[in-house]
Amino acid sequence: MQLMSNGAGRESDRTGRFPGGSPGPEGERGGAQFSDAERRARDVIYRLLAARARSQQELRQALQRKGIDEETAERVLQKFVDAGLVDDAAFARDWVRSRSRSRGLGRKALGFELRRKGVDESLIEIALSEVDSDDEEERARELVQRKLRTMTIGDPVVVTRRLIGMLARKGYSEGLAFRIVREELERSGAGTEFDSEVP
Repeated sequence: MQLMSNGAGRESDRTGRFPGGSPGPEGERGGAQFSDAERRARDVIYRLLAARARSQQELRQALQRKGIDEETAERVLQKFVDAGLVDDAAFARDWVRSRSRSRGLGRKALGFELRRKGVDESLIEIALSEVDSDDEEERARELVQRKLRTMTIGDPVVVTRRLIGMLARKGYSEGLAFRIVREELERSGAGTEFDSEVP
């Protein structure tokens, strides 16, 4: 989702339209005067979207913290949704792509983060379905390789548990974590002994 620049809000206040001539969230009211609460709500949303994309729930909570009444908040927020500037489906897809690359997170962790941001479960499922299994496996493998370079290798069972725990915290399934850790330990020669309680 393409976001507006910091100056977009100011131009919108003057013209009722966004750069490029597309209708803004307030476009349907043209040059009508807005209440102070509406202006404050729009300013809050503009400022937050200028930093990064946000979910509807994130914006709703931000407006609440700023003391915007619920009716005004919903009315102004809906205008941004109608204008395509707030889109939870696009937000979820972008969040999954970004966080999987930058933080190496697996599906479970990504889903947890999106739920905390109030994204609908159906949209989360769609976004997570786009995660490529081979890419997810490669990210898990890179995490293990990186961790192994900094670990003092001792008891292979202890090492295995620590590595699997690290992948679990990153949101990878136990089955995938165990397989990747076993393969990387075997490849590195760090140890190949596993007990039946691992993971």
